[in-house]
Amino acid sequence: MCTLGGCISKPPASSIQIGANQIERYLPLLKNKRVALVVNQTSRVANLHLVDFLLSRQINVVRIFAPEHGFRGDHDAGAHVSDDIDSKTGIQITSIYGKNKKPSKDMMSQVDIVIFDIQDVGVRFYTYISSMHYMMEAAAQSSTQFMVLDRPNPNGGFTDGPILDTAYQSFVGMHPIPVLHGMTVAEIALMIKGEQWITDADKLTLVTIANTHYRRDMLYDLPVAPSPNLPNSQSVQLYPSLCFFEATPISVGRGTDFPFQVIGHNIVPLGDFSFSPESMPGAALRPKLEEQVLLGVDLRHSSQQGLDLQMFVKAYQQFTASGLNFFERPDFMDKLAGSNQLRLAIQQGQSAQQIKQSWQPGIQAFKQLRKPYLLYPE
Repeated sequence: MCTLGGCISKPPASSIQIGANQIERYLPLLKNKRVALVVNQTSRVANLHLVDFLLSRQINVVRIFAPEHGFRGDHDAGAHVSDDIDSKTGIQITSIYGKNKKPSKDMMSQVDIVIFDIQDVGVRFYTYISSMHYMMEAAAQSSTQFMVLDRPNPNGGFTDGPILDTAYQSFVGMHPIPVLHGMTVAEIALMIKGEQWITDADKLTLVTIANTHYRRDMLYDLPVAPSPNLPNSQSVQLYPSLCFFEATPISVGRGTDFPFQVIGHNIVPLGDFSFSPESMPGAALRPKLEEQVLLGVDLRHSSQQGLDLQMFVKAYQQFTASGLNFFERPDFMDKLAGSNQLRLAIQQGQSAQQIKQSWQPGIQAFKQLRKPYLLYPE
């Protein structure tokens, strides 16, 4: 399937070897070193968690750093992630989500190398690459090696969306890249260092273990859900388009069995599909429009991919016609979009096609900028 922003085909993906499975390439680099891991539930070597695998190979794992959603991936979006001790291994878990996004110099002085191995979804406002940014900076400032075990980008066939204006930088958008950047985490890491988006970038020793037999246009089904509200491939493919609704009164299905696969509202009927969000601890403790009957659109069998603005623009028009405020969280909308330009364009009556066309010069410039950092053919 192709759109203005790119294409995803479905060639065989079974031959892909992710970075974590290429043990012969990175295990020798870990011998006799104090190793820290930035990992979650997606960090697996075949059927083993990376932590358990490294310990089985007598690697000295001294600390685990937990991003948004926690080490086990069982925290709702935005939920507080606490420091802890892993009950299975006794290793200290340190949260890097919340107030302390970057470990202290004292913590880093006890580490020789940090390994980042987390499945990303290729969308700028998904916060795992923000956590990687801060961990890379901490490593650079403490002369600690940083290794990225790469994984495919399930939205890798698309490069689309507005480029972030750094005046709107936040944890849901830290880099001047489009919403769909078409890069893997290892490529993003190379770009963060190469473009000096972190302090002391030149001091960072960065090692990347690339995927083999991988093309960015491959439709890659994730073996483990990357977060509680992206439970399947359909939600991952719809996430770039539906996340903007988080800044509006509209539900995207948090508190249901199909988050990021529906939209709906209790006053403005967006369609004829009905659902009711309910509290789901660990996924949606207090979901938007909880226990209300919502009418909207069921996208569970939609072929939509990439970044599609048509539903968003249509919903804005429906709310405006009903006399209701659509952009109830304008500041958050601007953070997600990377500037106020998308919100203003919609309010000015521009069509989805006009808005997407306006992104093209920025996207083309970005594609040139990223070229030196790509590990896989375009």
